Amino acid sequence: MKKFLLTIVAIFFTVVITVLLLAVLTTEKEIKEYSDNELREMALSKGHGSFPSTYEKLLELVDDASNPMSYEKIALGEELFFDTNLSKNRLTSCATCHSFDRDLQNRGAMLKMLSQKDTKISDCAACHLQDQSGVDRFTFAQGDSGAMHPYLLNTQSIFNVGFAKYYTWSGEVGSIKEQAMNSFEAYYKMNIKPQELLIRLNESAKYREMFDKAFDDGLSFENAAKAIETYVKTLVTRAPYDRFLEGDNDAISDEAKRGLANFISFGCKGCHNGVTFGGQTIQRFPLREFAHVYDIEPNFEILPQIKRLDREFPFENSGGFLGKDQEHLFRVPILRNVTKTSPYFHNGAVAKIREAVDVMAKHQLGRNLTLSQIDEIVAFLRTLEGEIVDYKKEQK
Repeated sequence: MKKFLLTIVAIFFTVVITVLLLAVLTTEKEIKEYSDNELREMALSKGHGSFPSTYEKLLELVDDASNPMSYEKIALGEELFFDTNLSKNRLTSCATCHSFDRDLQNRGAMLKMLSQKDTKISDCAACHLQDQSGVDRFTFAQGDSGAMHPYLLNTQSIFNVGFAKYYTWSGEVGSIKEQAMNSFEAYYKMNIKPQELLIRLNESAKYREMFDKAFDDGLSFENAAKAIETYVKTLVTRAPYDRFLEGDNDAISDEAKRGLANFISFGCKGCHNGVTFGGQTIQRFPLREFAHVYDIEPNFEILPQIKRLDREFPFENSGGFLGKDQEHLFRVPILRNVTKTSPYFHNGAVAKIREAVDVMAKHQLGRNLTLSQIDEIVAFLRTLEGEIVDYKKEQK
């Protein structure tokens, strides 16, 4: 019996030592430090390049022969983007949901909504109305007269989408022009028919002149969408990360550099790829099983009643959206400026960026990150925050 117990103890300590050694080896591998040049080369080799600093470089990357960019189209697209008159209620513009106007003059619908005493949808927007985020910061997007998407979807940022291959949460839209046309007609967005839109545009001598300058065939519904597409392609946010890639070692902190190394080595770059860190592919979410949620309900018995809550995601799925074809397939979100676009995920279920990083690590990568690793990745994501590049000087 004594010999048997000694054998059990020996096996136990062998297992413990093996686990500890593996943990040490894994930790050493995961905290490997890179020089600035090594880190740059690693990022560039994974396709995480910098955004263009000049209009000429922008054209090389996003110009399209089917809708060539021009100063006239960009100017027209900007006018259309901020025009609330182009929605049924004449209160909603593209910028109402994709917000970045500092003086808030185009956010009348949101401000009115927030001022209502019984509103329950203010969320992050109440404190972040002046953020240069390209989103409204509501949990669920609010369109014409407060209408919501039937699946209660969260607004995606309009910034940097000119570099994307897929649009909307399901990724089923293939161009900005197509999405602009859809947004005009959708009842939960602009809610205006093409015929009515053309009537309103034709009422303006300024618009008629701008369309004639921008397009050989003048004013049309499709040309309005093309102009918006051209303007949106200029909404590019260069960030400290871009300066780091271009040789400025002090552009980002040491903590952020460790976060970038973790982002790449842990596998985040597998889905969040390209210069945008997303928007290039459609992927399954979640990839891995997660523990079911249990709710404890008090009662008058000795023990409480424990109820299992079956969920499709590691958070409550308000609206019931399951991605493309309801198969858990989602367009991978763009991470540029992501720290300014809370709440997160398709239904805005997660309020904090740290929690979003933790959710993705566990349920996409199968990793339990340490608090310091989460902090490092968040520090890196903050280096992707940027202001819109003013390409107008380059255009003239």
